[in-house]
Amino acid sequence: MDSDAYSTEFGFELRTCEWVEREWPPGSGGNDRKGDGESENEIENTATLVARQLGTERRRWDTIVLECDPDALGERARFGPTRLDSDLRHVVRNAPAEWTYYREALPHPGYPWRYVREAIHRADDRAILETRKDGNRIQIRRKWPYPDWCERIVAIENKPDLDRSAARRLRPQLEFDVALGLADEVWVATRRTGDRVEPILLEDLPVEAGVLAFDPDDLSAEVAWHPRSLAIGEPGTRILERPGGNTHDGSAARFEYVDPEWKRERRLGIAERAYERGWRSFVETMRPDCRHFLLRERDGQLLPYCGAKGYQPTARECSGDCPDYVPEPPAWRTKGWPIEGGPGKRSQQLLSDRRRRQRPGLEPSSE
Repeated sequence: MDSDAYSTEFGFELRTCEWVEREWPPGSGGNDRKGDGESENEIENTATLVARQLGTERRRWDTIVLECDPDALGERARFGPTRLDSDLRHVVRNAPAEWTYYREALPHPGYPWRYVREAIHRADDRAILETRKDGNRIQIRRKWPYPDWCERIVAIENKPDLDRSAARRLRPQLEFDVALGLADEVWVATRRTGDRVEPILLEDLPVEAGVLAFDPDDLSAEVAWHPRSLAIGEPGTRILERPGGNTHDGSAARFEYVDPEWKRERRLGIAERAYERGWRSFVETMRPDCRHFLLRERDGQLLPYCGAKGYQPTARECSGDCPDYVPEPPAWRTKGWPIEGGPGKRSQQLLSDRRRRQRPGLEPSSE
């Protein structure tokens, strides 16, 4: 595959995710498991999960790295491959070991109890909570304790070609991350130039952000600047508005403080979404049902390829609006051809299987 595919943020991002899954943390020397989706980091007894394009309503990160306790990660699998939203987490984390009326068992959620009842029924439908009726009262009992499975969250911004204008756009984003302290570390991954001093180090970026000089062609990386650990357990500052930056703009920045409890819940919500999605979910935002869509192998990794264009498309290019889009013939999607559907379904299943290997404890039929 032509290395030009990695000049776009999308292509570069997929290679970064593959490298992180194999080699994280930087400088660890990787591990013995080879191939896309088959590596599990055992450095310092830590398992690594990787996802992409996740964050909060105000900030989305390119790559998310979850450093997890391996045993607790296996216990998390009891709750299934689908994320637990805040309502479900409120129920399963506070469910008692013995049968108890739900209003006596759960702390007040801060919103009407009817939403709690809906969450209880959803948890029961997913078989992650036990319920029974005592007259008109709903009693609940936990099936398993919800584990403290995610230890650290690392955010990575991917910038293959960080010119001066890109650096100017990136700086406010990194300042936002550092001030808020939602992730334990923030990094910038940029394409390695081989210069004695990587150009990114000459840019005016926050010193708290780490810099990874990455070569997507051979999946190798060097730490050009080590990050500082952020204060996730302390109140954070959320920057709402900043001055325009010109010499005539005398306005003040607007910000607000967020407490550690808010950060803790947001971190857990991000971790749950990352657990559900992973980084191979790119196929869910592309068109694998197009007869030109292919998966091509590179270093054990499966990457999207367009047979009509002759190169790796971005997620934006591979859509129903593409002039080259041609749906798979109906015969391909029926009668189990060639394996439970057409090539598009097979591509989705391959990526789903590889994603599942990174979540120990899930049965093959879980997705």
